[in-house]
Amino acid sequence: MKTILNVIWLVLSGFWLFLGYMLAGLLLCITIIGIPFGIAAFRIGVYALWPFGYTTVERRDAGAPSCIGNVLWLVLAGWWLTIGHIVTGLALCVTIIGIPFGIANFKLIPVSLFPLGREIVSTNQPFASSW
Repeated sequence: MKTILNVIWLVLSGFWLFLGYMLAGLLLCITIIGIPFGIAAFRIGVYALWPFGYTTVERRDAGAPSCIGNVLWLVLAGWWLTIGHIVTGLALCVTIIGIPFGIANFKLIPVSLFPLGREIVSTNQPFASSW
């Protein structure tokens, strides 16, 4: 079932989200300071490409740099991404067929708000690999 949902998601919105996050990642990687943010954008982009069957978990070994980076990300880009995911998720939830895709958009909100210090794992293994 998750394969079918991922294929439909890919055609309807996943590919465009993926391209947007990849472009943002490339732009962020131009400067040395932006490289961690660019890598986070690449991770979110891959997650946005295939969201069904995956989830995010907090890494316990992330530390203070991730916290500081998340504050910067939130101020500069996170809240814009979150607003976009909320609006798109609500629009998708208007129809019965779109509800799973709206929920997938809502599932992207925590990682788009605070991407640093999070790991994307399969739902069959819902724990970070560092545990």
